[in-house]
Amino acid sequence: KNIMRGPELYGRAPSQVRWSADGRWIYFMWNEPGAPFTETLKPYRVRAVPGAKPERLSIAQADTVGPLFARGSYSADRSMTVVEYNGDLYMNDMRSGATRRLTQTIARETSPKFSLDGRTVFFIRDNNVFSLNIASAAIRQLTDIRAAAAPADSARPTGMRGRLEQQQKDLFEVIRDRAIADSIARADRLARESLGLKTYYLGRNEEVDGLAVSPSGTSLLIFTHTPVQGVRTAEVPQYVTSSGYVENLRIRDFVGDAQETSRVAFIALPSGNLTWLKPYPTDTTTGYLSQAHWNRTGTAAVLSSYTYDNKTRLIQSVDARTGAIRTVDIQRDSAWVLGASGFGPCDQCLGWYDQGRRVWFTSERDGYGHLYTANADGSDRRQLTQGKWEVLDVQLSADEKTFFIHTNEGSPFDEHLYRMSVNGGARERITSARGRHTVTISPNETMGADVYSYVNRPPELFLINIRPGTAMSQLTTSPSKEWLSFKWIEPEIVQVPASDGLTVPAHIYKPSDMGAQPNGAAVIFVHGAGYLHNVGNFWSEYPREYMFNQFLASKGYVVMDLDYRASSGYGRDWRTAIYRYMGGRDLQDQVDASKYLQKNFNINPERVGL
Repeated sequence: KNIMRGPELYGRAPSQVRWSADGRWIYFMWNEPGAPFTETLKPYRVRAVPGAKPERLSIAQADTVGPLFARGSYSADRSMTVVEYNGDLYMNDMRSGATRRLTQTIARETSPKFSLDGRTVFFIRDNNVFSLNIASAAIRQLTDIRAAAAPADSARPTGMRGRLEQQQKDLFEVIRDRAIADSIARADRLARESLGLKTYYLGRNEEVDGLAVSPSGTSLLIFTHTPVQGVRTAEVPQYVTSSGYVENLRIRDFVGDAQETSRVAFIALPSGNLTWLKPYPTDTTTGYLSQAHWNRTGTAAVLSSYTYDNKTRLIQSVDARTGAIRTVDIQRDSAWVLGASGFGPCDQCLGWYDQGRRVWFTSERDGYGHLYTANADGSDRRQLTQGKWEVLDVQLSADEKTFFIHTNEGSPFDEHLYRMSVNGGARERITSARGRHTVTISPNETMGADVYSYVNRPPELFLINIRPGTAMSQLTTSPSKEWLSFKWIEPEIVQVPASDGLTVPAHIYKPSDMGAQPNGAAVIFVHGAGYLHNVGNFWSEYPREYMFNQFLASKGYVVMDLDYRASSGYGRDWRTAIYRYMGGRDLQDQVDASKYLQKNFNINPERVGL
């Protein structure tokens, strides 16, 4: 009766999992079992020892310890981290656990990075880059970028007024002297400005998206975009409103409408010379930047960008001395590239290793999302993983000798953590229990905070050791006692023969699973989102429907839930099978499921609901 209560019944998954700088605590957002569905997630922490119990933090406590687990930047010797928390900067000593506040302002400081020598912190404030001397706490502005049109000199009058002004100069020496004085003053002002920061003005309505300063402090990148004016959006009527009147929700822009433009600029410091880069192919004019990272030595940055038609992804390196661009990898797809528009399990997988000489990234070059590396100029490209499975997440170890990767290589229905040399070769599986493991690794890389779920158990936080066959110690219990008291079934995974010769994975819920008699009818549940993985040995993306499917089975219905074409986790061809034809292959997979039900359960197709 109560399955639609949602997370109030089956619990909230621990989220935003972070380790403290000293590795003694795990911080996360969560709610205890039975919390009202209207309650927002609250901050918790738990000791990193087996059997520990979570402690809820007050707002004051969370603010006090927040800098300890906020993500940030390490110093070169990894003895310190610098982080942004609630708009201010903090520095953590990784040996003593002490925290020092660096700024306390109304302005928001973000993206802190250590210099190579560890004496300076670079950060962003008000769309500009600043440096902070750690010893003296002196702050210096390094750029002057203004989101406004450049000022223009007053236009000289023309026509009758222009002739009158010229006559005044011709007739009166004092007018000529004033003009000369103004000209000298303007020249002096420009000379003084040339000795300070160079001011750069953006285009009309152009906005700064982000800035990335090199650890050496000698160069930086800025990323901007110019929104489109008057873009058309889909309007969805909302009938339940506080005003009592129907109000239209404007949620998404229409596909194919005018697109915003974006730019990337390179600025050399301390000169301040700015160069607009051209990271996109010559056959296109614009695209959008996905991410950018400087190597540890500050000699080069790596950019990931996409063309606006989402058919080309470029990974390019930028020389810190000259701003010259070199292509590391280019991937094209006749449909759309994995990771375009933020879609993809590993669209943020990109970085440097080998002391800033090599780049690592993921690509669907062979039809599946795999891990590759290459030199900064694109030479010596190596594929480190391969097979009919996908790399879902990548993390480089502190010593740059190991990749920690999440993959579904054993089965598309399970996701595990592996450890692998940066040179490739054999992978060492860390997690073993069937289901989905999402592991956040401790600072010393000996332990993991594992958010793990099974098909009939929602995600919980577990403590593991980073070694093969590790035991799992459960730290949270999220569902209510009422939910845990019911015997939720583990639906069987079957392969539905498709009309094009492939097979489509599906969960099947049978009346016999619930001790019920078949009623001769069936229901096919269609998961939303398109690019989503719902069939597996892990907790469903649709918990209410998971329970409702069992309710239907208890009433005699056979229920099927397919990972139809366009679902994630099965490679490029599966993902793009609906390109320019939604309602084609994806719908046919559901029709084929109806035929499967007829053949295997003797269900009349006219008694199948979708």
